[in-house]
Amino acid sequence: MRVTLGLVVAEFNYEITYLMLQRALEHAKFLDAEVKVVMKVPGTYDTPLAVKKVIERFNPDAVAVLGAVIKGETKHDDLVANQASRMLMDISVEKGVPVTMGIIGPGASREQAMERIEEYSTRAIEAAIKLALRYKKMSETKYEGNTVFIE
Repeated sequence: MRVTLGLVVAEFNYEITYLMLQRALEHAKFLDAEVKVVMKVPGTYDTPLAVKKVIERFNPDAVAVLGAVIKGETKHDDLVANQASRMLMDISVEKGVPVTMGIIGPGASREQAMERIEEYSTRAIEAAIKLALRYKKMSETKYEGNTVFIE
């Protein structure tokens, strides 16, 4: 069963998110997932609406979001990351489509973000594929009185 993905990528901190995008695309290809669309948005705070539009327009099995919210001198990074993650979860539940987060931060330094590019990019893709496959399997599984395990 091949999975189709949408990717939404924040351009803020692009020296980090560009590398995240490249790694995510490579990993999706390695795992035989089809990336239907890559949508870039100005920042992580802008990702929820983009995810909603990607789901409505391209109907992917899952959407992975990539971003880097770097700690500054204020708590702005907390606000951005917390609000975006809350909305992304709400959209996932509303639309019934897995939305996974490869968002580094809040509280990460630029150095910490650079160290996490590979981990966050690949984990977001892997989680999107796993969830999409499990939801597809769930829709094809019939309950016949025994415990159903969907793995």
